[in-house]
Amino acid sequence: MITLRPANERGTANFGWLDSKHSFSFGSYYDPQHMGFSALRVINDDTVAPGAGFATHGHRDMEIISYVLQGSIAHKDSEGNVEVLPAGEFQLMSAGSGITHSEYNASKTDPLTFLQIWIQPNTLGNAPGYQQKNFGQALGLTTIATPTGENDTLQIKQNATMSQLILAPHTELTYTISAGRKVYVHQVAGGLQIESEILAGGDGAKISDRQTITLKNTQDDQSISLIFDLP
Repeated sequence: MITLRPANERGTANFGWLDSKHSFSFGSYYDPQHMGFSALRVINDDTVAPGAGFATHGHRDMEIISYVLQGSIAHKDSEGNVEVLPAGEFQLMSAGSGITHSEYNASKTDPLTFLQIWIQPNTLGNAPGYQQKNFGQALGLTTIATPTGENDTLQIKQNATMSQLILAPHTELTYTISAGRKVYVHQVAGGLQIESEILAGGDGAKISDRQTITLKNTQDDQSISLIFDLP
């Protein structure tokens, strides 16, 4: 089964300094049909005005991934991490037993656009942690996060993997899904065809009860997707 989550049907929030689109229920946006998918709880597509951002606030028992699409994030947290996260890099903050942090647009002149992703951990009360890495822009499937941190991936506290898929124009890839697993695809940029379904930027697809899916870029531009393999 493949169920589309169209970009234009996502929840929205606009505070002037922040324009956010929510794939799943978040903040004041509530839709019982879109509360998450398996352990994937949040995908927020955020645009932050120059110099603005999220003041210090707290989290616990959540794996929080940020992926910068444009600009840079200035990050500071209660574990002593003070970092700048530029476009193309991934950050994984494990909130664990509790962490506070702030996130600001590092530029005073240019907007910041990034994806904020929350995945529920499979154990609670862990020590907080911070990881950050640039995985490059290689064509094909690049694994970003795994439960073991194997092959220098980010280590996530859930039986889930997250991968980046970059397809050149008019190419395809077959993705194998293990028995009992679910897959969520978030389209970052360009177009993607999943079997007979077509995704554009911001669209998502919930996939279950499948052994394989064929992912095709039928367009003349590059396609960039995030693939979540979930319990």
